[in-house]
Amino acid sequence: MKYAIKIHKISTVNTLPSAWNLNDYKQLLGRFNFTDAESSDLLELEEFLFMAIGETAPNEAAAIVLDYKLSKDLSKGQIDQLSHEMLSDRISEEYPKIALHKNLFSVNQLLYHAYNGKFLNTEATIVKFDIVVLANADKSITKEVVLKCFTKNLDSHNIIIRLFRDQLNGNEAFKEANDIIWDLQKEGNSYTMITSDYWMSKNEFLVSEFETSIQFFEEA
Repeated sequence: MKYAIKIHKISTVNTLPSAWNLNDYKQLLGRFNFTDAESSDLLELEEFLFMAIGETAPNEAAAIVLDYKLSKDLSKGQIDQLSHEMLSDRISEEYPKIALHKNLFSVNQLLYHAYNGKFLNTEATIVKFDIVVLANADKSITKEVVLKCFTKNLDSHNIIIRLFRDQLNGNEAFKEANDIIWDLQKEGNSYTMITSDYWMSKNEFLVSEFETSIQFFEEA
């Protein structure tokens, strides 16, 4: 399967667009016992939330936000453990379950900004690009397609290349691709991809335009 890719822009950010909405802030303010949360201004509510978080011990605040965001995925014991580990480790990059990395990133960055850097900063990579299907390639542009194409244009030391060589070569199914790429949106004829800087950093990309062939796993 062959594709042509043209990268328009690569950005490094430390917050995700729409990671938290008005209802999230109101719900969290309630959990921090902040009663005056009737505003409909997102930035004002964010300011109130940061104040409420700042008056709480860091590990306690982390536990509250983790419970709100990830109580369906983590036990109380796991949340308690992570609430302490987050102060010294980049959990959103290191946690074994890749499917939780995006939400862990959003939790970490909310706490990072609320405490003015007490938590470790983590970053995300946003890539705006065009992709053209060549020859007999599948016209469906999935996260797996994008990830496999992009890794052909990354420095050989990239962690995806090192950890998922068999999946990238089509020797194994690449289920992890859907969690490594956090978001993939089509905008007209272009696409926007979001992932962690841990998986794919701006300085690892080699060129802005390239063609590449990729392989898919086929069960015997």
